[in-house]
Amino acid sequence: MTFRFIDAERANHHVATMCRVLRVSRSGFYAWHVRSPSDRLLSDRLLAGRIASIHAASDSTYGMPRVHAELRDDGILVSRRRVARLMREQGLEGVSRRRGPRATTVQSAERAAAPDLVRRRFGAVSGPDQIWWSDITYVPTWQGWLYLAIVVDACSRRIVGWSIRDDLSARLVVDAVGMAVTDRRPARGVICHSDSEYLRAGCSCGA
Repeated sequence: MTFRFIDAERANHHVATMCRVLRVSRSGFYAWHVRSPSDRLLSDRLLAGRIASIHAASDSTYGMPRVHAELRDDGILVSRRRVARLMREQGLEGVSRRRGPRATTVQSAERAAAPDLVRRRFGAVSGPDQIWWSDITYVPTWQGWLYLAIVVDACSRRIVGWSIRDDLSARLVVDAVGMAVTDRRPARGVICHSDSEYLRAGCSCGA
């Protein structure tokens, strides 16, 4: 039973450490391990086969998190560390959606950027709805990239408008600014500023 426990915990602890703590010899453990496949080894072989099938069915795109989720959905409860080890031993890797930054700046050759009316003086406000600043970021999901545009009031630092889409169309910005205008109903003269050229082309101007 001691050797079986050591074999079951090999992925989590060093064999030498476990042998020392449990007061058994490493040579004895390895001799036992060579004599016949352990239950853990047989279980690993079955699990490795299932992992390989899931990976192949995904066109070799699934990494450890997705493979682990598929196993869980099938009622196979194993640790993420064990799944990672078995994938590594088989040379299986996923395709990461996080490689390289996503572009959120789209410059138009036909439209010049609006002038910068703020010039980094974001503290020069005496009340809300005088200066808004905006930006675009991106969020990775299992289905692909989502783009988020926000509008923030420079005085309160509150988000006063936002929009999310799966593309970088102008509607992303229009909807975010439109939400802010509809909700806040600012007086004429509010400035919506952004460092993004894509946003500056339509937003860095007095409303």
